[in-house]
Amino acid sequence: MNILVTGSRGQLGSELQKIREIQQREKWFFMDLPELDITDTRAVAAVCRERCIGAIVNCAAYTAVDKAEGDVDAAFRVNRDGAAALASVAKAAGALLLHVSTDYVFDGSTNRPYREDDPATPCGVYGQSKWEGEEAIRSIGCSHLIVRTSWLYSAYGHNFVKTMLRLGRDRESISIVFDQTGTPTWAADLAGAIVSILDRFDPSRCYAETFHYSNEGVCSWYDFAREIMDAARLPCRVLPIESHEYPTPVTRPPYSVLNKRKIKDAWGLEIPYWRESLLKMLREAGGSS
Repeated sequence: MNILVTGSRGQLGSELQKIREIQQREKWFFMDLPELDITDTRAVAAVCRERCIGAIVNCAAYTAVDKAEGDVDAAFRVNRDGAAALASVAKAAGALLLHVSTDYVFDGSTNRPYREDDPATPCGVYGQSKWEGEEAIRSIGCSHLIVRTSWLYSAYGHNFVKTMLRLGRDRESISIVFDQTGTPTWAADLAGAIVSILDRFDPSRCYAETFHYSNEGVCSWYDFAREIMDAARLPCRVLPIESHEYPTPVTRPPYSVLNKRKIKDAWGLEIPYWRESLLKMLREAGGSS
């Protein structure tokens, strides 16, 4: 089976490329801007036709949460319209669309891990645009698997872990919110889960499922930052603050832990604990001794 990965130079796409270099059972095509604009239906259709694509993994997204509040059209163009274009092409080609979404489709007002069937209450433009992207895929009716994730980080791109490492080397102390709780997700673990699903899915079946995936466990951003500093042996002090002391254009979900029972049962996945994955990522990236 031939597989197309969009947004291939981002965190998740880069981790998928690493796995592909080891596992070469299928033929993978990794594409990103400027080679392929996912909102250009004709261009995506041409790629899928020319390369006989059987599955599309959509890692492309507008993820600048605060910037999206002033860049509404761009956020919706990528997160909603791009998802719709890929779904239309996948339906016409009889291909599977595996689409990556976000915990920001929830507002964090609950006190238990979110299930896939919990009502969506998006936070801000980013969350709303990702939710409408999900709904576009469902309404178009292609074979699809939507995988929501949270607090993604890796050795690639811009993310919380890399920011903490940089600040930890430059500052004596930093202040991090302690009243927002969720679960960090190492992009390499998510990439491994995606590859496992693609190895097991039935191309003759039409899927219409939503799943949650993050690493196991729960922490606050403050806890996460403390663990990063400790693991990297950086002397920078991490001070706890409340969210109102660090105002942002978008109110982040105070609680965005995802229930992963469904994806574990459906695909037989074993999901690592977040601290274990953080330590492994730092060792591989040379960020800890």
